[in-house]
Amino acid sequence: MSKILILGEHDGMTLNPATLKCVTCAKEIADSQITVALFGADTAAVAVQAAAVLGVNKVLRIDRPENAHPLAAVFAPQIVALAVDYTHVFGPSTSFGKDLTPRVAALLGVPQVSDLMAVEGAYRFRRPIYAGNALVTIEADPRRTLIATVRVASFEAAPPGGSATIELRTTGASLPTHTRYLGAKSGSTDRPDLQTAARVVSGGRALGSAENFKLLFSFADKIGAAVGASRAAVDAGYAPNEMQVGQTGKIISPEIYIAIGISGAIQHLTGIKDARTIVAINKDGEAPIFEVADVGLVGDLFQIVPELERLVG
Repeated sequence: MSKILILGEHDGMTLNPATLKCVTCAKEIADSQITVALFGADTAAVAVQAAAVLGVNKVLRIDRPENAHPLAAVFAPQIVALAVDYTHVFGPSTSFGKDLTPRVAALLGVPQVSDLMAVEGAYRFRRPIYAGNALVTIEADPRRTLIATVRVASFEAAPPGGSATIELRTTGASLPTHTRYLGAKSGSTDRPDLQTAARVVSGGRALGSAENFKLLFSFADKIGAAVGASRAAVDAGYAPNEMQVGQTGKIISPEIYIAIGISGAIQHLTGIKDARTIVAINKDGEAPIFEVADVGLVGDLFQIVPELERLVG
């Protein structure tokens, strides 16, 4: 039997969909028992949501004042204390998971496996390498606790329908005093979250300026989409870093991805290869983006995008 501990990501009120995708990955391991661990000051509301996920057997609430903010240095020793009862520890391949799981692996003295994208056995998985240009099958040592991040773009969210037990747990772990929470700043928007949005409109350097990015915001608002950007657009200062899509940005898997003025460098394509439908708009008919696009429009984006917005309005 595989006993799998999933590190639940949440904002204090709502469970992040990335956690549901970790559950789907864990369910593909035969004869698995799945526990979701929630760290926070008061995780009661989130625990109810996690318990209702199909496939989850137990939810652990680790509530203490020090857990009010998601600090990897604070969470990691508590996870290590819990991990003694589990064969696997999974976290999502989000900023939260990528920050937290390496610390857990280091404290346990075991290697971490990153970006699980397919399950072939309890300790046998496939994952991407070389910026997603190749896939490798890896087999972990079953004698050691497996610490891994799950590539959330590769799995569907687990549906509701569960009735897991909820348990308050204390770990007794000694917490570090050299790290403390000072504050957090992030872009504020009413649009869907880029990492989990079903629709994404993304812009490249061809937009020419931050002012011209407003064209995308207007279009995205009409269709209820999140807004992303290529690295070239971010480096040029047209869009903030949190909007970057690609190998060094966010890996996403929307139902539809609309690339506007993006040439299609391999690093960008790595971030969108799991999108269900890709639409490309570019004046260069030879742009690499058209090689992966399901629908391509060759023309001036400054004419095409307003016309699309008019049609969907």
